[in-house]
Amino acid sequence: MINLFRLKDNRSKKWKFVVFAVMLVLVVTGSVLFKLYQDIFSANINLGEEETSLLYIPTNSNQADVLQILNEKGCLKNSSSFQWVMEKKNFANHIHPGRYEIKNGMSNNELINLLRSGIQTPLNLTFNNTRTLEDFAGKIAAQIEADSISILSLLKDESKMQKYGFAPHTIIGMFIPNTYQVYWNLDAENFIERMHTEYGKFWNIERLQKAENIGLSPIQVSTLASIVDEETVKKDEKKRVAGVYMNRLNRKIKLDADPTLKFALGDFTIRRVLNKHKTIDSPYNTYKYRGLPPGPIRQPSISGIEAVLNYEKHKYYYFCASPEFNGYHVFAKSLREHNQNASRYQRALNQRGIMK
Repeated sequence: MINLFRLKDNRSKKWKFVVFAVMLVLVVTGSVLFKLYQDIFSANINLGEEETSLLYIPTNSNQADVLQILNEKGCLKNSSSFQWVMEKKNFANHIHPGRYEIKNGMSNNELINLLRSGIQTPLNLTFNNTRTLEDFAGKIAAQIEADSISILSLLKDESKMQKYGFAPHTIIGMFIPNTYQVYWNLDAENFIERMHTEYGKFWNIERLQKAENIGLSPIQVSTLASIVDEETVKKDEKKRVAGVYMNRLNRKIKLDADPTLKFALGDFTIRRVLNKHKTIDSPYNTYKYRGLPPGPIRQPSISGIEAVLNYEKHKYYYFCASPEFNGYHVFAKSLREHNQNASRYQRALNQRGIMK
């Protein structure tokens, strides 16, 4: 005879076991899913009190490099979860070098998607007031990925500079001082290519026509502008100074420009140009050789270039620094008048004990 009570009890136990097993599976599955959700979508980027920060991924970085950069930056709450998401999203095959803006509270998924996308945050590249290629290369290397050696080597490569219509002694004139939006991971060649494009934009039809009207090529304009920039820091005086040099060029009179001597001597700290300085045998010695020097003696400013293109029409052929040391100059139409002005300035130098 079948014991119905015992049968019902066995069925009840089995049912309870099934229910328990199902619930256990659900709990475990839920825990796993919750953990996965946290690893993928929960905030894992901690920048402290900062809302944003910049992350730099160098060229040729691999997945381990990127992870190390983040760990060294100290912004990952959980490095293991980030590495796990990296692997699941095949990040190793989608690494893009560059400069990225990361945000506080980003999830692993958000950050990895950003880095996989290659959507960089551009930077404002700025340069001005540079005298030598060495200084220029250093200024640029401090702002982009390319190092100063690669930039300088390229600038001094005559065959490569010919591609842009320049030589190593004139190439400084191709870089128009300004602020440009670029991507951080520029190499030397791409940087120079970009600047050549900007140079072409700057020398538009209007400026080219003005240069032609005054009988100078763009690089000659830049060369004269570099001298004007060294002569005066006063923008309202640059056109007048440029006018003096244009008058001398047009009359085939030597420029007698002190800054070209300082360039030839390699010493811009000289405050008082002496006769001994004028004896140096250099094509940049405009006391010795007529006409413009072979190239710019510094990176010409936009205001200097505009001053040459729109130089002041006057009858001055000479100028010297003001004895008041106010940054301005006194101008003269004759050598006699100039010598008087120069004597007053020299007396002022003597009074201040400036002998060299």
